[in-house]
Amino acid sequence: MTFIQMLIIAVVQGITEFLPISSSGHLILVSVFTGFADQGPMIDIAVHVGSLLAIIVYFFKDVMTLGRGGFASVGIGADRPGAPAERRLFWWIVLGTIPAVIFGLAIKMGFLNGLVESVFGIPIVEGDLLASIRFTDLIATNLIFYGILLGLADHFGKEEKTFEQMTWRDGLIVGLAQALALVPGTSRSGVTMTAARFLGYGRFEAARFSFLLSIPAVAGAGVLIVPDLLEADSALLIEAIITGAMTFVAAFATMAFLMNFLKRASMMVFVVYRIAMGCALFYLF
Repeated sequence: MTFIQMLIIAVVQGITEFLPISSSGHLILVSVFTGFADQGPMIDIAVHVGSLLAIIVYFFKDVMTLGRGGFASVGIGADRPGAPAERRLFWWIVLGTIPAVIFGLAIKMGFLNGLVESVFGIPIVEGDLLASIRFTDLIATNLIFYGILLGLADHFGKEEKTFEQMTWRDGLIVGLAQALALVPGTSRSGVTMTAARFLGYGRFEAARFSFLLSIPAVAGAGVLIVPDLLEADSALLIEAIITGAMTFVAAFATMAFLMNFLKRASMMVFVVYRIAMGCALFYLF
């Protein structure tokens, strides 16, 4: 990989992973428009690790709270005054992660293929559900559809809940929304913020909820590719470190921008961007 290719992948991943505009869709489009070859599993790991570290650093206090909740769940520090609340938050985040794990395994193992083919009439090519669907159509449709949902949620959603008030029901609902983001063009941050806004979380709190819920998902995505890491040579490892570092910088800056932006503005700019981009893709392809 050239430095320019690593830079583009890192910046696109770092920005679009946390803005509600679909990182997977943009990375696929980068490949389409630039002709870059697939970056391979090593770079996939690097961008996930860079994104994960950015979340942990930016939300360090919240991550420590969840960590204490995890330790309290196994009896370490369980007698502290705030331990019960921290323990609940930890388990609601775990609960919210389960739908994405189940849905991801269902896609990977082909369990959804027969259902999709029978209901929607989409012929499954070589057992691969997503490869059987024309990616540009899929991305464009999801950009527009989930963009409209985000706009509705942001307009009609109340601003009365904080992350500390999360219940098991809220964790599960936002977790179910997160599972939808496995389909390109949906946007993990976008669909989880949409669900959180419909549930009554403010814009800032919806983004906070979304990012903290993403920690197990982003970490899990990186872990799944670890076996390929063991086969990589030193040159690829250096590329991965550089790409991961650039992704961290882009992701951290993006989170800082978004969290400050949402304190004083609505999400409508992202809604307009998604709809415009979706329409442009339909026109171009």
